[in-house]
Amino acid sequence: MIYEFEVPGKVIGKGRPRLNSYTGVVYTPTRTKDYESLVEQYFLLKYPRFKILEGRIKVNIIAYFSIPKTTKKTEINEMLDNNISPTKKPDIDNIVKVVLDSMNKFAFRDDNQITKLEVEKKYALEDKVYVKIEEY
Repeated sequence: MIYEFEVPGKVIGKGRPRLNSYTGVVYTPTRTKDYESLVEQYFLLKYPRFKILEGRIKVNIIAYFSIPKTTKKTEINEMLDNNISPTKKPDIDNIVKVVLDSMNKFAFRDDNQITKLEVEKKYALEDKVYVKIEEY
């Protein structure tokens, strides 16, 4: 079984847990929760009758970032040909965390089933995240 989908829009990484100093409660930032929900919604749009994956899983995530407006015309083709990669925020590990946490107990039983992981940051004409989850 293979699940493959895209989440259009600005790429958001997993935010650090915050502490409410008044109550002492640790919470996930709203921006992170909203993005996790967005990832789930795009998954559900493409796979409304999904089945939770039970075996070992391979995940491929590609985060596409739009080319900055101040980029020289000579560098634009280099960026689109993947000769220049984005080295800006969010960090690649935070992109992985937000995608996998949103799919945990949803597309797969637990993230300990993931035994292969490929992640890449690339430039493109529009911001988006491509996700491929497959049982192998």
